Amino acid sequence: MLSAKETQLVGNADWILTKNQILQKVKLILEDIQSKQQDFFKDHPNILPPEVTAIPPKISRGENYKGLPWLVLDHPRYFGKEDHFAVRSMFWWGNFFSITLHLAGIYKRTYERKAAAGFSFLKDETFYIGVGDDLWEHHFETNNYLPLKDMDEGTFKAHVIHKPFIKLAKKLSFEQWNETGNDLFISFRQLVLWLAD
Repeated sequence: MLSAKETQLVGNADWILTKNQILQKVKLILEDIQSKQQDFFKDHPNILPPEVTAIPPKISRGENYKGLPWLVLDHPRYFGKEDHFAVRSMFWWGNFFSITLHLAGIYKRTYERKAAAGFSFLKDETFYIGVGDDLWEHHFETNNYLPLKDMDEGTFKAHVIHKPFIKLAKKLSFEQWNETGNDLFISFRQLVLWLAD
């Protein structure tokens, strides 16, 4: 049996068509970021390990991250069995845009000192640190991410050094939709230049 609300929605194609239009606009935003990232790496060809930038960017889409549609741009991206390096730009319906730096395995070991020393920079840029146990969880509940603005440097360093992976993320609200693409690219550029410095 359908509820009254479900009956109303099932007979109304307009909301699905509107959803599809919005997701197409998100895809265009991610494609624009992807193009800017590729130009950035042409201008900075040796800024990251070559195997990380050699793999082409990928935009993925799904309908069910915690019940809601999502789109993801992974670039740069390297996902080995144990070793991961990725910058992930994500749209999650009803929630946010985000950008996340994922480091695991050899890349975690390579960059953990840099990350541990970056508390002030990351705090000033409103980043969060991943505190959950699952590398592939992206929600910003307190069991998964904590804002650096609410954390002291010692606690931050302990998370960086002792967890098996590093996730640093920034969340953007939909209220600044028109600036989202530019803001995500700026955050990407900041992260990569900071790591390589």
